[in-house]
Amino acid sequence: MILSGKEIKKKLGKEIHIAPFNEAQLNPNSYNLRLHQELLVYENQVLDMKEPNPYRRIQIPEEGLVLQPGELYLGRTIETTRADCYVPMLEGRSSVGRLGIFIHITAGLGHVGANGYWTLEIACIKPVRIYAGVEICQIYFSELQGAYTAYNSKKYHNNNGVQPSLMYTEFAPKVEHS
Repeated sequence: MILSGKEIKKKLGKEIHIAPFNEAQLNPNSYNLRLHQELLVYENQVLDMKEPNPYRRIQIPEEGLVLQPGELYLGRTIETTRADCYVPMLEGRSSVGRLGIFIHITAGLGHVGANGYWTLEIACIKPVRIYAGVEICQIYFSELQGAYTAYNSKKYHNNNGVQPSLMYTEFAPKVEHS
């Protein structure tokens, strides 16, 4: 079951945390999250799952930034969220999707207890100008049944900004041979 906007508002500060919260961003069954001005762009053409991939930070200027097809941009939300007993899920807004912008490529599912900003995997079909502060995606909350363990990842929990992939930490350390 997905929580209604009224139910999200009722549970704010108790089982659901959204900061900053603006009632104007509340929808019938979701809440719109805004795009922060900082983006990360990987520097290498080929990314390696087993290695940290170098990246550069860019800022979205006031006049906007034109995204290019074939490039992956990592952004983040302005808002932090936490759901203590609901499953948070992220989707792009339809108005954004109709411009050919993908907000999350595969990572729309959050975990109960996850706290922090959402890192957005942004890509586009055609060149498109984006702006910081735009309501770019929406979060919704589903009820969870059964016993669970709250999320406590050492990789992404309590993040404080845009985060590149830390998948390389899942691989066994390389053994040096002499």
